Amino acid sequence: MTPSFGLVTKSVAAIPILAFSEDSLKAWLKRQPAPTRNWVASHDFCAKPGTVLALPSSKGAISHVLAGLADLDSPWEWAALPKLLPAGLYRIDGRLKASEASRAALGWALGNYGFDNFKSKPTARPLARLIWPQGADRAEVTAQAEAVCLVRDLVNRPASHLGPFELVGEARKLARRHGAVCRVISGAALLQKGYPAIYAVGKGSARPPALIDLAWGRPSHPLLALVGKGVCFDSGGLDLKPSSAMKLMKKDMGGAAHALGLAHLVMAAKLPVRLRVLIPAVENMPGPNAMRPMDVLQTRKGLTVEVGNTDAEGRLILADALFEAAKGKPDLLLDFATLTGAARSALGPDLPALFSNDDRLAEGLLQAGQAEHDPMWRLPLWAAYDEMLKSKSADVNSAPDSPFAGAITAALFLQRFVAKEISWAHLDLFSWNASDRPGRPAGGEAMALRAAYAMLKKRYKK
Repeated sequence: MTPSFGLVTKSVAAIPILAFSEDSLKAWLKRQPAPTRNWVASHDFCAKPGTVLALPSSKGAISHVLAGLADLDSPWEWAALPKLLPAGLYRIDGRLKASEASRAALGWALGNYGFDNFKSKPTARPLARLIWPQGADRAEVTAQAEAVCLVRDLVNRPASHLGPFELVGEARKLARRHGAVCRVISGAALLQKGYPAIYAVGKGSARPPALIDLAWGRPSHPLLALVGKGVCFDSGGLDLKPSSAMKLMKKDMGGAAHALGLAHLVMAAKLPVRLRVLIPAVENMPGPNAMRPMDVLQTRKGLTVEVGNTDAEGRLILADALFEAAKGKPDLLLDFATLTGAARSALGPDLPALFSNDDRLAEGLLQAGQAEHDPMWRLPLWAAYDEMLKSKSADVNSAPDSPFAGAITAALFLQRFVAKEISWAHLDLFSWNASDRPGRPAGGEAMALRAAYAMLKKRYKK
């Protein structure tokens, strides 16, 4: 059953919401009677973003609500309203552009999100409901809200309830919903089928590793390949993380969650593509069978890798998955990964780092990020830093000793497993909100997801 997200189709009497910027409020007040102007002035309401003011009727009820929004096209400004407004049914007064109506509905939906799956008593949700804004694309808004919430729910689930086996179950559930095919290779079969790096990372855990391979679409359509890092928990392996760094490592499967969320959007929109999603699902644990520092691993491509640090495991599993995805010669290859702390040091938690071997693809993603209020920032695949990945005992070192350019050297490592002629983008993201903001509560977060989808819609127009 599709959730309502606090959006309803009822046409009964609803309280109008009037959205204003600080300047437009001044112009509106000049046309209002003195009691209204006095009421607004007495409450010191200036239409600052994230503020609301209820106007009383002659009978003491709410006649209108004034809401401060600097940008009607930003879903995050609308997202504040469900928790600011009193319980009741609302409608947006005034004509919005179709894009603004959809963003308002999406913001309202995401403003209703909460994760309380493991509480004995569910957390109270906002009781303010909104009639679908006129002109909003209901199917599109619903799909986007579902995709974002899917990413958040998966990232928020504790590792005790989301290991490789459970992640496989989520992929199969999505495949059933859209009529896709989901194949899985797990445990020692990964070695037999030629995925040695995925197996090497996952074999230290009591929960066996797996490779999820989801396929959908017509063979005649261009191939779109998505790869997502699915480290369901990352202890660091034998190079054990300190407790402060390990605390959030249930979110290290955020790349996998993004790949599934984007797959849902592609399939829901029935984009004319042949979709393939590859998710290596593992747990990086310091068990008796765990890989060791300076081990030399085989990869699906045939390149050997010296393990510079067992805590740099994500790039190892992505290497096998990326090479397999590239073998199909896709029209486009995107990968998502919570890969490096260096990207967070450079760009902070809110800006995913974008790497790409295709300037046109990168520009399309950046433009979509700005338009969708879902930004990212491009970092270079700086070839000179490739020297840092040299190894004396293998073809490449997975984690150089240098303290510099960690996000770039990780991307350069991945680039080795993607053929030069393939249009490829790699997104190194945090997938987490450290604190509460309207529509973006603390916890798991989808980043660059809607931007990537917007780019794909533009690229693969029906």
